Amino acid sequence: SNVSTCTATVTVEDNVDPIALCQNITVQLDAAGNATISPSDIDNGSSDACNPPTLSLDITSFDCGDVGLNTVTLTATDANSNTSTCTATVTVEDNVLPTAICQNLTIQLDATGNATITTGDIDNGSNDACGIQSLSLDQTTFDCSNVGPNTVTLTVTDNNSNVSTCTATVTVQDIINPTAICQNITVQLDATGNATITTADIDNSSFDNCGIASLSLDQTTFDCNDVGPNTVTLTVTDNNSNVSTCTATVTVEDNVDP
Repeated sequence: SNVSTCTATVTVEDNVDPIALCQNITVQLDAAGNATISPSDIDNGSSDACNPPTLSLDITSFDCGDVGLNTVTLTATDANSNTSTCTATVTVEDNVLPTAICQNLTIQLDATGNATITTGDIDNGSNDACGIQSLSLDQTTFDCSNVGPNTVTLTVTDNNSNVSTCTATVTVQDIINPTAICQNITVQLDATGNATITTADIDNSSFDNCGIASLSLDQTTFDCNDVGPNTVTLTVTDNNSNVSTCTATVTVEDNVDP
């Protein structure tokens, strides 16, 4: 029954790495073109035998340059500094539509009756957080048939193929006066001492980019009092109410014997 004792120190170590478990996620960029994630978004039940591990990520913020697939690393660290890692794919998407902003425009037809516009004429500061890829219009050319207001649609496509549209009114004007061309004529009084002319007698191929609406003369009838040279005015009105005039000499002759 003799007894002796001694003591020893038992050093307990935890050298077991925690278990890092990841999951893939998809995130959307916001209107400013940014997105942020946290370790809990990637964690898929990481664990440790002693205590829940501390989690950290190597990448937590994303922008327009990250649209697509991104590999991130999740690190799990336990209370005794043992670590494990796993990787996950973060799919970054930009589903925010661009902001399409239009402005109305007034244009004039040229001498040939045509006018052309560009997207820059209608765009009024359209924008997108990730940038504009292209601008397009459903109508860029106009002619005489378009005089007045016309609705055009501007299509804005951003760098990630999101599309927005806006509409604008393109007011087409024809402010070019017609070209009035006259010719002199000589007319004979008839047996009653009278003569009559028409606009066709004085007109010498007057023209306009959008067409002639009417021709008129300030004097079409002549009698004995008008024998000799007479100045007449031809008024040319085009289809959009622009007016020009020219003058011609009508020489009235009386060659009827008494």
